[in-house]
Amino acid sequence: MENKTVIGFIGAGNMAYALIKGLISDGFNAKNINVSDSNQELLENRKSELGVSTYSDNVSLLKNSEIIVFAVKPQVLSKVCHELNNQANSSQLFVSIVAGIQSKDITRWLGGSFSLVRTMPNTPALFQSGVTGLYANELVTPDQKKSVNVLLSSVGECFWVNEENLLDAITAISGSGPAYFFLLMQSMKQAALALGLDEETADSLSIQTSLGASIMATHSGKDSKTLRAEVTSPNGTTQAAIETFQDQNFEGIVAAATRAAYDRARELSKELGNID
Repeated sequence: MENKTVIGFIGAGNMAYALIKGLISDGFNAKNINVSDSNQELLENRKSELGVSTYSDNVSLLKNSEIIVFAVKPQVLSKVCHELNNQANSSQLFVSIVAGIQSKDITRWLGGSFSLVRTMPNTPALFQSGVTGLYANELVTPDQKKSVNVLLSSVGECFWVNEENLLDAITAISGSGPAYFFLLMQSMKQAALALGLDEETADSLSIQTSLGASIMATHSGKDSKTLRAEVTSPNGTTQAAIETFQDQNFEGIVAAATRAAYDRARELSKELGNID
């Protein structure tokens, strides 16, 4: 994506903020970033801090942007798209970071056939450590895909899928996934307290252990099964813990939980797509 490409963000909330900061950190010119939002105070804060151009009118932002990023709440997207109905041109690219709403519904609300990339970032993107799943409809060109990859990789790793329903799988694994790890960290903290450690130590141990395990998985070049085996000495403390997890069907619980998230993601797509 060229530095002169003009990107417009409809919605100035946390995820848009993270993407804009990531772009600017990567050297993108803030003067080529437009932002609109119904919250005027938030807009002024973004303009003051980031040096972006701001709009209170979504149509004006559309007319002055080449790439338009939808960064609003799912319940609001239909209204935003209807506002832009018949205002866009075929050369513009739309990117949705809105959870749950399918590309066919977005283009239907826009009133035509447009290049659209639907994405599923997760909350660690706020710290440039995110994971984003991406799906491009049939009108998206290779150059447009490259531009979107530059945009989303500014906040973490990108993973493209060829079937849109696979975004629901990504939602179940990485979209909702941070909460799974937070639950494990919370449980480890409670266990540490029960074993007599003080709260500050228990909290730090759960966080630093999670961080260390993630760094090992990232940089060791080994898969998680191998790493788990390497830290599990025969008849040792770790084996005793792992066997207890497995006696409680740990793998089955994870599989059932992610399937529930996947099924709910598909249900939400249908529900949100019926908003007109």
